[in-house]
Amino acid sequence: MINQQACFTPFNGNIDDVVLPKRFTFPYCYEPHPLCLLAVSALQQKLENHKPLQQELEQIGKMFGVLVVENTEGKLGYLTAFSGKLMVDENSLENTINFVPPVFDLDAQTDFFHAESAIINRFNSELEKLLVNPQLDEHQQNLTQVLAQQDEQLAHHRNQMALNRQARKIKRSHAHDHLSAADLASTLKQLAQESIDDKNTLRDLKAYWHDVVTQSQQELTVLSDEIDGIKKKRKQLSTRLQKKLFKQYRFLNSAGIEKDLLAIFEQAPFPMPPAGTGDCAAPKLLQYAFKQQFKPIAMAEFWWGQTPKSEIRQHKKFYGACSGKCQPILTHMLDGMALDDNPLLVNPAEGKALEIVYQDEHIVVVNKPSEFLSVPGKEIEDSVYLRIKQQFPQATGSLIVHRLDMSTSGLMVLALTKRAQKSLQKQFVNRTIKKRYVALLEGEIENNHLAEQGQIDLPLRGDLDDRPRQLVCFEQGKQAKTQWQLIANDKGKTKLYLYPETGRTHQLRVHCAHKQGLNMPILGDDLYGSDYYDSHSNTDEKNAQRLHLHAQRLTLSHPITRAEMVFEVDEEF
Repeated sequence: MINQQACFTPFNGNIDDVVLPKRFTFPYCYEPHPLCLLAVSALQQKLENHKPLQQELEQIGKMFGVLVVENTEGKLGYLTAFSGKLMVDENSLENTINFVPPVFDLDAQTDFFHAESAIINRFNSELEKLLVNPQLDEHQQNLTQVLAQQDEQLAHHRNQMALNRQARKIKRSHAHDHLSAADLASTLKQLAQESIDDKNTLRDLKAYWHDVVTQSQQELTVLSDEIDGIKKKRKQLSTRLQKKLFKQYRFLNSAGIEKDLLAIFEQAPFPMPPAGTGDCAAPKLLQYAFKQQFKPIAMAEFWWGQTPKSEIRQHKKFYGACSGKCQPILTHMLDGMALDDNPLLVNPAEGKALEIVYQDEHIVVVNKPSEFLSVPGKEIEDSVYLRIKQQFPQATGSLIVHRLDMSTSGLMVLALTKRAQKSLQKQFVNRTIKKRYVALLEGEIENNHLAEQGQIDLPLRGDLDDRPRQLVCFEQGKQAKTQWQLIANDKGKTKLYLYPETGRTHQLRVHCAHKQGLNMPILGDDLYGSDYYDSHSNTDEKNAQRLHLHAQRLTLSHPITRAEMVFEVDEEF
């Protein structure tokens, strides 16, 4: 096992000129402090030199973190950690990379976990035997066949009843025209009885098939109830064991107050912590620091290795802590500490003008600046909606009929009247409104052996553990299509047009960054690309830090005149 006292790594070289931050890192959105960059550089060099670990990370990447601390002797250094677990032998890391220990070492706690896991495993074995029972498949197939036969026979009889009804109608008409009163009465009575006979036959058929289906279902239920019972018991035991495990994860804060995961998540939107909660790098680092009475100075996390299938994670890129697993824990652990400002509480639109490109009595088209909300947020009200509402108080429409991400600049159309609102909404639903975006990507597209245009078709859904991020998900995601067209490659960057055929959240950003898309994030993308401009970036780039995505062209039909309208506003990247 790793010597815990060796987890503190002093900085090599002179760092006297480095100015320490006045407040600790806001963990969800930050620019890494210079000391963090030094620690990250040292850690990444060790990762590169450790061949067994490097081989593992080439298959499955992982999040790593560094925490700059001041130890009890007043000396600056850093701690390192990784999220989750590593398959490589932990002893092989000793004297090479001294990661902090887990908050709760499951492998060292064998009593209650292994005892209850053994019971759950027995249920798993019983369940496997029942699921491969050939009688289960036979009964399922028999029920399917019986239901199909029932539907076929009932449908056949109903069709015959319809034909008989039509024939009787013709006979009645003929009888009224050609038969005597006595013969007419006899014929009508006979036809009425035929109708009754058809209905009685349908009733008898329904009763017969009800008995047959019930018998078949009962045969299947005997087996399925046993399977459901085992699943229910297994779920109850698993939930109980999971809660026991969560109570073993106990987290400190700077005041020495300790809370377990269940207590921490009591006030969270979802009181039951997601699987894997407590094993992320950030909580591990802070827990070790508080236990050793080190003072946290700054923190940074980065991805290393193979990109995941669903998430957007780029090798060596910095990322903020996740919202689903880490935010409740870090809220407790950082309580009482002075943090950098939360950028989400700062109005990004302050001092920015909203340019009106076109207006009449029905619609307004604006050129939204980047870092400008389309609609009011939880903390910030200033937005396109509020500005237009203030400027056009007489408007009867809802104003907003579509949105742009806060970080995306470009053209938006707003409805001033209810009639315009209805027409524009219909155009968006029918996808007759066309949009063209301009984007600048990190990297040159020709290096990926792609043509000069193409289509990206990657379904998307929200990342429940890390909102507002989106995931590529072929099982539960919603269809998302984007056409792209190359404009130019220049100095390691790619400029292109993007034509979204659907309007999913972060669609263009994910389709550009994902490895099955263009595999190059949009420049300045703080969610799916680089969080910051490194020390090699030029001054202009640092000053122009923004998402380089602009809604450049908007084509629509005027909601009243039906005339085609094309708006274009270029943006210099």
